[in-house]
Amino acid sequence: MPAVTVENPLTLPRVAAPDGAVNRPVLAVSTAPSGFEGEGFPVRRAFAGIDYRRLDPFIMMDQMGEVEYAPGEAKGTPWHPHRGFETVTYLIDGTFVHQDSNGGGGVINGGDTQWMTAGSGLLHIEAPPEELVVSGGLFHGLQLWVNLPREHKMMPPRYQDIDGGRVALLTSADGGALLRLIAGEIAGHRGPGITHTPITMLHVSLSPGAQLTLPWRADFNALAYGLAGRGLAGAEERPFRTGQTVVFGGGETLTLRADASQESRSPNLEVVLLGGLPIREPMFHYGPFVMNSHAELAQAFEDFQAGRLGTVPATRQR
Repeated sequence: MPAVTVENPLTLPRVAAPDGAVNRPVLAVSTAPSGFEGEGFPVRRAFAGIDYRRLDPFIMMDQMGEVEYAPGEAKGTPWHPHRGFETVTYLIDGTFVHQDSNGGGGVINGGDTQWMTAGSGLLHIEAPPEELVVSGGLFHGLQLWVNLPREHKMMPPRYQDIDGGRVALLTSADGGALLRLIAGEIAGHRGPGITHTPITMLHVSLSPGAQLTLPWRADFNALAYGLAGRGLAGAEERPFRTGQTVVFGGGETLTLRADASQESRSPNLEVVLLGGLPIREPMFHYGPFVMNSHAELAQAFEDFQAGRLGTVPATRQR
C-alpha cells in the first residue's frame, strides 16, 4: 500500500492534540458488506447500514479492491450521469483514467486524488488504462460521495486533479504515524482539495503499537475506516479492522492505536479519517442523483433522458 510515503516521518511537521481536550467516544463499529460496481470490480460499501445523520455530509464510500487483476480482468464503469454532489476518488495502488462530458479528466496513479463536482450534472466514465487491462496488476482505491448544500447543487461542474505530491504530509508527536491530508485542515495545516462543503479527509498509516490523538473540529462529525490492519479506536479502545467503519461521538479530539502485531499483507494500520460539517437538509438519493426532493430527482432523470446532462464524446463511446 504505497500511496505517498516518506523514509523518515520525523522530518515532517508534527501534530498533537491540546491538553484537556474532550476525546470523542466510539458510538459504533460497523462492517462493510462486499459487492460489485460498474462492469464488475469488487467493492466494500463502507457506510452501509449507518444512520445518515451520523454520516452527513457524506453519502457513501466504496473501497475498490484491493484486488490483483490477471491479464484481461481489469474493469471500470460505463458512462453514467451524476447530479447534486461531488465524487472523490483516491487511488492507493494502480492506475485509473477518468473522462467526463464537461471536458474534465485525466490519469490518476497511486497517491493521487480526482475530485469531481457534478453540480448541475454531467456524464463520466472511469476505467483502467489499456496497458493495465493487458498486463494485469494491483488495483486499490476509494470513492467517496460528498453532498452539496442546496445553494450549490446546480452549480457548474468542476474537476480537480490532485497529484499525490501536493498532499500535506504530517506526523504524530512521536513520529509513529504518517498523515496524508487530502482536504480540510488539521492543526493549522491544510490539504490541497477545494471543497464546497467543509470537510476533512486524510489517509493515516500507524506503525505497529503507535497511538495517534488528533485535534478535530467540534462542529464536525468523525468517521474512521480501516483500509488494512487491526487497531483500537477511542480512549475506550474499541477494536476495529480492515473493512470496518468507526463512528465517533462529539468531542474535540479523536484517538486511534495500531495493534502491536499486524497482518502479513500490510505492515501498518491503514485508516481513512473523515469529518464534515453536517448540511442538515433533506437528502433524497436514488442511483446517480442526490437532491433535496423527489421532484428534483424526477427532474434529474428527465434531464438525463433528454440529453441535458451532456453527451458521450464520439471517440469514447462504449
